[in-house]
Amino acid sequence: MSDLITGGEAVYNVLKANNIDTVFGLLGGSMLELYDAMYKGGDIAYVGGRDERAAGHMADAWARMTGKPGVVLGAQAGPGVVNIVTAVAEAQLAYSPMVVIAGAISRCDHAKDTFQEIDQVALFAPISKKSVLVSDAARLPVMLEDAIRLANSGRRGPVVLHVPRDLFAEMIPANDAQPVNIARAGPAAPDDIAAIAELLAQAKRPVIFAGGGFKWGKGRDALTALAEKLEVPVVASTGHADIMRHGHAWFAGQAGPRGNRVASRLTKEADVMVVLGARLGFNSTFHSNDYVGADTRIAHVDIDGSAVGRYFPAEIAVQADARQTAEALTKAAFKPDADEWRQCFREDWAGLCVERSEEAQIATLPMHPRRALAELREALPQDAIVTLDTGNTCLQGADRLAHYEPLSLITPLDFGLVGFGLAAAIGAKAASPERPVVAIMGDGALGYTMIEIQTAIQHGLPIVVVVLDNEAWGAEKAYQEEFYGGRLLGAEIQSPRYDKFAELCGGKGIWVDGPGALGAALTSAIQSNQTAIIQAKIDPKALMTLRKDLFKKTGEET
Repeated sequence: MSDLITGGEAVYNVLKANNIDTVFGLLGGSMLELYDAMYKGGDIAYVGGRDERAAGHMADAWARMTGKPGVVLGAQAGPGVVNIVTAVAEAQLAYSPMVVIAGAISRCDHAKDTFQEIDQVALFAPISKKSVLVSDAARLPVMLEDAIRLANSGRRGPVVLHVPRDLFAEMIPANDAQPVNIARAGPAAPDDIAAIAELLAQAKRPVIFAGGGFKWGKGRDALTALAEKLEVPVVASTGHADIMRHGHAWFAGQAGPRGNRVASRLTKEADVMVVLGARLGFNSTFHSNDYVGADTRIAHVDIDGSAVGRYFPAEIAVQADARQTAEALTKAAFKPDADEWRQCFREDWAGLCVERSEEAQIATLPMHPRRALAELREALPQDAIVTLDTGNTCLQGADRLAHYEPLSLITPLDFGLVGFGLAAAIGAKAASPERPVVAIMGDGALGYTMIEIQTAIQHGLPIVVVVLDNEAWGAEKAYQEEFYGGRLLGAEIQSPRYDKFAELCGGKGIWVDGPGALGAALTSAIQSNQTAIIQAKIDPKALMTLRKDLFKKTGEET
């Protein structure tokens, strides 16, 4: 190694030392020295998106699958970097570790109304853990290490590092890059474990409310062991229906407004609820006693102490790691005396399974979305990764799919982002190339990022996109129909033949226009090992509303 290297080479060294083997971005002129260093190094894969927003979603999904910070290169100052805003906001509300290396104009041009000059640092400050400008080339590798540390510490999130164009080219002393050590929270203190165990011992209607902390902490086995020892049902927070294996005897699926009736009854009627690795946030509870009982005694454990007891009073409030706390509880706690509650849960769950089976027999034409979801549920391989978009049909699918392996579900979570699924699928495939990856989206959602089909094909990352096409912005159409007298404006859309677009790009296209064929189409697409789009027409009238609290029906006083 020579005594002097470019700033771009120094960045490459830090990425390599931290085992970042894949980065995402879109080529621009603001950091060509970094691209050149990666080319010469040859051991960091580069996935070039067709839009920076999509590249950011890819990095987000890659981070969720690997547990490492997803790195996205905003390689063009100004417009290229601004395009990443949506992806950073998404990662911030999903608590996903992302490091954005954002190109900026050269230092000598600052504050001159230079071409493409905006205040990038201020733009990202409210939507990231930190947005900071690097002003000294010698500090560039150290500040990148700090960004990696911050992004992946505590409650994870995105960090944006703005690097002036000239810093990548400046010669600096060669850096002996070392991996960044991340401090991790431990289990709850013994006194807290004892208190939670005692609370469980008093319970007649206990439930465990588990969240994303088990995914980041690779804690599925610990959660499962706890549920099996206590024989207590587990519900998942929104977007984390993969924290336990589908069909496990003590797993009730997703709770709350986007969940199922059995899980929601458990959280509303429980006398004791142990919350592990979850915030009890809006998407999971609407902050309402309709989903968490007003008299429920709560023990709340989360890695972020500011989230504990914030929305519902916590009798026991603990800042700690979810997996390690579950392991400690498994040793300390005993099976509560709650046989009547357990039997009621089993009966309710059996009834729900019958309802879900009956949905697979709905024979309407156009196909009912729940029939479509049932066919997908049966056809998905057990090792599949599903990326689920936001929208009316995906809302119905949030708790209707089956997830068997750890880290099998990636959703937009609290940002409620439309157009996330395709790009996220590419990032997930880059992280786990051996697993099939299926994006389930609406027809409007795919229109946001459809060109990224070409990205998947170009980079040899075969994914399957299932487009459930109801020719509408379904959520808003449902509101206009229920609350505005059916006066539709802007709700109905016309989409192209996405299956033909996949073929045009060199992929596989499949058209499904009735019940009974979607499962076979998914199996065929996965077995082809090609990037594929399955376009399935579904009933545009089969909509559901979620936020009924936001609107009043026509004729009601406002």
